[in-house]
Amino acid sequence: MRLFVSVDCPDDFATPIADLQAALEDASGLNVTDPEQAHLTLKFLGDVDESRLPDLESELETAVEDSGVGPFSARFGGLGVFPDLEYIHVVWLGVEEGGDELTRLHEAIEERTTAMGFEPESHDFTPHITLARMEHAGGKELVQEVVSEREPTVGETVVEEVHLTESTLTSDGPVYSTVASFSLED
Repeated sequence: MRLFVSVDCPDDFATPIADLQAALEDASGLNVTDPEQAHLTLKFLGDVDESRLPDLESELETAVEDSGVGPFSARFGGLGVFPDLEYIHVVWLGVEEGGDELTRLHEAIEERTTAMGFEPESHDFTPHITLARMEHAGGKELVQEVVSEREPTVGETVVEEVHLTESTLTSDGPVYSTVASFSLED
């Protein structure tokens, strides 16, 4: 099973995310993500043997509790890229409010999953929703222009749970399904 830990976006984010992606549609080499499946990844776990699920779910539940994060408001807006505007690999939607809580969740999950033997993150955590991935630099100038000139706000939501999500790769792109959910408690 190919797994990651995420915060899912509400359904009403799909249209504004698709509208943002439309501004990038003429960028050669850019592949947009499915706005219906928009999410914020807290930790990518990779291929996980199904026999590890009970332990993983238990550790994630503990991590969410240990984070001390209760339900919180998150507002998504602003654009950015990884690693930088000169060498674009990922175009993303940022977090304008709720970033501290998302970072605390990430850190608690990172600590627990690394202790279980999962690979530690190789870069600092930046909470974001991936909008597109760049396969080649053909449309780089358009992406640079859109990212530099737009300051969109997509919306606000109350984050009440974290999900363990399975990613099944298909010829039409990845399909995500929730394996387990962990509630944020006050």
